[in-house]
Amino acid sequence: MYIQVLPEYGLVCDPMIGLVTTAGESLAPIIEKVGDLEAIADDLVNMLSGEGNFLASFPNRENALPKAGAATAFWYGLAVGLLIAGVYVFHLL
Repeated sequence: MYIQVLPEYGLVCDPMIGLVTTAGESLAPIIEKVGDLEAIADDLVNMLSGEGNFLASFPNRENALPKAGAATAFWYGLAVGLLIAGVYVFHLL
């Protein structure tokens, strides 16, 4: 007696043993997708440092994230600074 877990991949569970196994089909599609997920997870972790080439980026864009982060921080800092200066000027009037 088996319980179907993922019928599209042929995975079944044996409730007596508590083991998920295949029902005569290959685990190659699942292993391939796990490999893709590992590459994506490594890519997300590498984004924290901002260095390296990423999966979905064009060639020769190794330092794109630090430059984009600096430009974004500059413009947000300018906007917040001007807002504070505007509130201060209107307070003086």
